[in-house]
Amino acid sequence: MRSRCRCRAEETLAVEPARPTGLLRPHLCSSCRYRRGGGSIHAAQAHVIQSGSREGSRFMSDQTVGTKGATRRQLLRGGAGLGMGLLAAGVVPEITGASVARAADDATQEGRQRATFDFGWKFVRGDQDGAQDPAFDDAGWQDVDLPHDWSIEGPLSASEPSGGPGGWVPTGIGWYRKRFTVPSSRPGHRFVIDFDGAYQRSTVWINGHELGHRPYGYVPFAYDLTPHLVDGDNVIAVRVDNSRQPNSRWYSGSGIYRHTWLTAMHDVHVGQWGTQVIVEHAAAETATLQIRTRVQNEGSRPLQVFLQTDLVDAEGRTVATVESSKTIPHGNEHTFRQQLDVDDPELWTVDDPVMYTVKSTVRTRPGPGGEALGVVDVYLTPIGIRTAVFDADRGLLINGQQVKMNGVNLHHDGGLVGAAVPEGVWVRRLGILKEMGCNAVRTGHTPFATEVLDLFDRMGFLVMNEVFDEWKAPKPQVAPNGYSAYFEEWFERDVVNVVHRDRNHPSVVMWSAGNEVADQSPEGDPNGHVTLRRLNEVFHREDPTRLVTVGCDRMGHERPGAATTDEFIAEMDIIGYNYCNRWRNRAHLYMEVDREKWGHKPMVGSESSSMTTNHSLDVENQYKFISTRDYASGDFMWTGVDYLGETSSPNSRGFGGGVLNLCGFKKNGYHFYQSQWTEEPMLYLFPHWNQNVPVGRLVSVRCFTNCDSVELFLHGRSLGVKGYWHPAIGMIESFGNYPPERSTPRTTSDLSLVWDVPYEPGTLRAVGRKLNDVAVTTELSTTSAPAAVRLSVDRDEITADRRDVAHVVAEIVDADGLVVPTASNRVTWSVSGPVTYLGSDNGNMSDLQDYRLTERNAFQGRLLAILQAQDESGEVTVSATAPGLAGATAQFRVDG
Repeated sequence: MRSRCRCRAEETLAVEPARPTGLLRPHLCSSCRYRRGGGSIHAAQAHVIQSGSREGSRFMSDQTVGTKGATRRQLLRGGAGLGMGLLAAGVVPEITGASVARAADDATQEGRQRATFDFGWKFVRGDQDGAQDPAFDDAGWQDVDLPHDWSIEGPLSASEPSGGPGGWVPTGIGWYRKRFTVPSSRPGHRFVIDFDGAYQRSTVWINGHELGHRPYGYVPFAYDLTPHLVDGDNVIAVRVDNSRQPNSRWYSGSGIYRHTWLTAMHDVHVGQWGTQVIVEHAAAETATLQIRTRVQNEGSRPLQVFLQTDLVDAEGRTVATVESSKTIPHGNEHTFRQQLDVDDPELWTVDDPVMYTVKSTVRTRPGPGGEALGVVDVYLTPIGIRTAVFDADRGLLINGQQVKMNGVNLHHDGGLVGAAVPEGVWVRRLGILKEMGCNAVRTGHTPFATEVLDLFDRMGFLVMNEVFDEWKAPKPQVAPNGYSAYFEEWFERDVVNVVHRDRNHPSVVMWSAGNEVADQSPEGDPNGHVTLRRLNEVFHREDPTRLVTVGCDRMGHERPGAATTDEFIAEMDIIGYNYCNRWRNRAHLYMEVDREKWGHKPMVGSESSSMTTNHSLDVENQYKFISTRDYASGDFMWTGVDYLGETSSPNSRGFGGGVLNLCGFKKNGYHFYQSQWTEEPMLYLFPHWNQNVPVGRLVSVRCFTNCDSVELFLHGRSLGVKGYWHPAIGMIESFGNYPPERSTPRTTSDLSLVWDVPYEPGTLRAVGRKLNDVAVTTELSTTSAPAAVRLSVDRDEITADRRDVAHVVAEIVDADGLVVPTASNRVTWSVSGPVTYLGSDNGNMSDLQDYRLTERNAFQGRLLAILQAQDESGEVTVSATAPGLAGATAQFRVDG
């Protein structure tokens, strides 16, 4: 027996237990993932794999049989594994208006078809009376593909209601419409549309019928279209209302800014995000997986349902199999509980993020002695086999091994592309952060797009998955338009959707229920701890494997009524510290202050200051503390990349505290973290040596390095050898016996080296040594005047899929090919070939020009353009010119 919520198409609630149901998110098998250009990971279109029939098999109701490897597969007729490619033909006719991936049985039944629904939309800014009506005339609307963010198109203005928090961008209301057709014969099939995110207050109609409303802009949701579809043209309309401003403390974007999907499936199918994989045990010899698979029967009669669950490795080999059966009454669902035992598993780690796929194959027949079995659904769930345990004394243990989280906070925007971020932009940014030694990301302060979580999995990041920035107590920057306006009505549904979508990601090691919520203190909400308890109940009910934290910024606050309460701390599974060094002796002792009272709880630095463009002793001291306390699980500095919004000045478009700027160019602070988080010998000198000061004036030259010592030279003249130790080196084995590192120079206890150098143009040269051996050298030279533009492209080839992107970097160089760090020449871009120019940027927060202009000034000698593939192949030529400089040309290819 079931009850349905008011917006029936959005969520179906089973009475025991009550939880949302519906359709799934896209899953990619291993053959859909491919590496291109320097190991970057990209996603191809999703597809599902052919599976054979099970005629003649006999099962008892709820019987489960487990096997391993090819032995069991040999017993199954036609049981195909991954890597067999797309089916040549499907039983269900193709849905027009969408590129369809097929799932079908080769004998009797149709399966699941999942298609991108991103292309061929119409869009208009402003409210439109009657635009939900299928007969509404949208001929004059703009043609757009999704994801789409209209706010990034600007123009920026200090008069915009979004204000500094929103980045001075236009917001308002926008409408989207799309026409599509479905097969005229649809008995026994359901059609569902999935939205990965629409910002915000979206309302969706199909053929004039309202399907539902979703206020929170960062959560995925789905609607069942089936009851309202017609033969011929169907029209879906979406109204997105981002007019209540300000409603975000950072740039949000506006519109359907994440992917959409249309899924056709049999009445019997795996529910929305219907698999849950719990790694009960993981070791080099064996692993045990508990699989929960929720199968729905939305047909008109009871059916005997057979579920075969295969674990498939990255090479497409089935390494374990289990089967179960159950007769499911019509209008009901059943959660199958199965166990897979895996021999010699490849464990997921941040250094070797090995992925598997759980393949769920659903077959049916109408009761004992009925028709032959047929495949009705095939559902793929990427997983990694790993355990993640937070220990109050040892911190985070991945597969039993201590791993310190070297973390960054990130916001969801992608600079010049706004909130509609192509996956390739994330690939590039995350790859640069990985090179820095970063192994962890906090999603500040919202759930991220599905494909970004997939990248975290495959690139080896640990994730603090944060859901809210606001609970019941409003924040002054966004009151009364923030999440507090609808927290009570929506928080449980929003948490459930995020947890169900993300709980199988090996990268996700903990949930964050909120960031700096005022509810942590009595002045915000005296019952804030009760709210956290309610949130925890939902998180733990839907995912019993992960702990929950909150980013608390009021630990030790001394204003009466402002401090985080003991009752609130007691409700946290992991104590999360935002800027834990603010009050009294916390400035030196940090979270150590709380060990006596709360030492039974794990602790993590959920947010802390980053190394600035120059230097910060506070950051060095905090890193010393985190790195030498086992109980400190890690630290997430604010922030990994500059982002739009959260600015107080109309002369700035965003927050510039990242170690990468909006273009993904490295700042000085980037190299500090690299010096502490990586082992490959490195050293970095700053500032640049084009100083506008008189000859002879002292300039402090600073060095970040992981070498034992560094010697600095100017014009070949030694300025001295310096070195630091962290951690300090003590005796080993016997009194007075020190390791060789003890003999290296020690000149400071800071985590950086500095020389005061009388300035004169020329070349600084640094030599880094490990013990007494030269490990790495670098030079910093005074450049001559700008002479030319130099171009580089991060990809030799991109895919003709209307999504893939190439990043083109322009550098202003002198006659010797050195980048001129003070250059700001105006560069003009020219592009030919099957690509779309998305825009250019220079990373300068005070540059408020339209991103889509083909002219822009360089900043610190550099400039970025992003080009997106169209749907045809061909050569692309990019040219960049600047008055008085030699121009440059670069080429790459778009291929199908």
